[in-house]
Amino acid sequence: MASTLGIIVTRVHGLLRERQLVATRVDGVLRIPAEFIQDGAVVKGLPSTITLLSDAGYSDPEIIDWLFTAEESLPGRPITALRENRGREVHRRAQAAGF
Repeated sequence: MASTLGIIVTRVHGLLRERQLVATRVDGVLRIPAEFIQDGAVVKGLPSTITLLSDAGYSDPEIIDWLFTAEESLPGRPITALRENRGREVHRRAQAAGF
């Protein structure tokens, strides 16, 4: 992930601490979905979506599941909508998910 972003590994850890990204452990290794990066940067709107879902009580694995689960009202997956610059729609659904 560090090479994809063009930064050092410790900066990736900083992005995780700052909640700009979330990761999950797979076979003991921390994994960040590749779709969280677009054009060498964190997908626009992803950090605020992470914040909304975290505030609603979602764990990091639950946030990742939510982002990759198709939503009929979008339509499609929230991560795809974020990558297509439809963050406002995603944020509305993330706020509703907390209630």
